[in-house]
Amino acid sequence: MNKAFETITAFIGDITDLLKGLVVLGIVVGILYDDYFGVIAGIGNLMSKFGDAGFAGLLALMLIVFWYKK
Repeated sequence: MNKAFETITAFIGDITDLLKGLVVLGIVVGILYDDYFGVIAGIGNLMSKFGDAGFAGLLALMLIVFWYKK
């Protein structure tokens, strides 16, 4: 059973690393080619949603960051 959890955790970690790389690539392409895919605009919209929620949004963002760093 532990082997299955380790396999699933490794798979999710690989997918997360791939998605982080794609986001970074999207940001670089957006900077070089005027945000063709809308990645930078999407990140801006996401951050504005956290900002519009006030203190609750800031708290949620902090929890996500702290949880991700573990």
